[in-house]
Amino acid sequence: MSLDLLAAPSTTTTEPWRDTAAYWRARTDAVAGVSGPVACIDVDALRYNALDLVVRSGGVPIRVASKSIRVREVLDATLALPGYRGILAFTLPEALWLAETHDDIVLGYPSVDRSALAALAADPEKAARITLMVDDLAQLDLVDAVTAPGARPELRVAIDADASWRSPVLGHIGVRRSPVHEPAEVTRLARAIATRPGFRLVGLMMYEAQIAGQPDRTGAPEDTVIRWMQRRSIEELRERRGAIVATVREVADLEFVNGGGTGSLESTAADPAVTETTAGSGLLAGHLFDLYRGFSLAPAAAFALEVVRRPTPDIVTVLGGGWIASGPAVASRQPSPVWPAGLRTLGREGAGEVQTPLQGPAARALSLGDRVWFRHAKSGELAERVDRYRLTSGDRLVGEAPTYRGEGKSFL
Repeated sequence: MSLDLLAAPSTTTTEPWRDTAAYWRARTDAVAGVSGPVACIDVDALRYNALDLVVRSGGVPIRVASKSIRVREVLDATLALPGYRGILAFTLPEALWLAETHDDIVLGYPSVDRSALAALAADPEKAARITLMVDDLAQLDLVDAVTAPGARPELRVAIDADASWRSPVLGHIGVRRSPVHEPAEVTRLARAIATRPGFRLVGLMMYEAQIAGQPDRTGAPEDTVIRWMQRRSIEELRERRGAIVATVREVADLEFVNGGGTGSLESTAADPAVTETTAGSGLLAGHLFDLYRGFSLAPAAAFALEVVRRPTPDIVTVLGGGWIASGPAVASRQPSPVWPAGLRTLGREGAGEVQTPLQGPAARALSLGDRVWFRHAKSGELAERVDRYRLTSGDRLVGEAPTYRGEGKSFL
């Protein structure tokens, strides 16, 4: 099918996921005829999330982070909506593949894939569609070693500048990405790129992980500290990013200044230096986003596993489950059983490679072959476990969409 998120909602309730029991029972009915483990996307929930992200971005275009989707049909449908523009890819081979049908792809991370760089240099059309990400001149040296500047089309590049907060009290707050942090450091790199044959500086990216990727409604005492940190980081970043953009624009004619993620759309879009935001995980809405105070997403993506054992009256075992999200190996990265309500994983076993025991009062009513619904902690990684998503709307199965894996692609 061709996924059309502009189509009128087919459910009678505007936000059916608010009625938890009815929502998950309807999804169970929708995939009743499908055997085995099943991953699905509710089209109405996906539409809600996509439009909500546009509202939160406040008129600033959103670039879709493909790593958090990994389904071409969902990428295409999202980009067809007003408010979205371009793709933030995660590997160069992926970007080359997507560039067959898309003309605005920014590579979100530096690449040292020599074969892919050679393919990019040999294809003027794709070289015009793809922007490489750099934060070190050594990355340009590697590109030149693959193909000399005079033997290739001019390559588009963007600078990834560090958006972490160097707090006088707390130290480094954020993720470890780019080595260039201060305006002078970024400007020196920009000047070096601008004077280097074979490259054209067209963009700047600054991803504020300490704001976009940090939940602030966990219920722990640290929430107050996190909110304080985020407020201070937003203030510091707005001043520093503004200075960086101003000085780099004196060196190169920037086409875009990218920032943010699902968790920071409002504050990033409010920064006058930013010309586009990024979002991806918020479309499918892994359960980590339930812990953010400023917004509420619909549980669009989920997967269901079948009960295959009953070790005790209040424990059932489902086949599969160990689909762990990236990040620190903590409980929050495990998939969460969401329906039937009241099930939990066992502390000494968690989600298993082949089987997952679940305990709780609801287990007593489950029979062999019944399904238990889980939500993945993040978003894109679920697509690496299945070859397709079933598409549902209410209690109806309305289609399916292959994942990257289902199309025979495995980029990371």
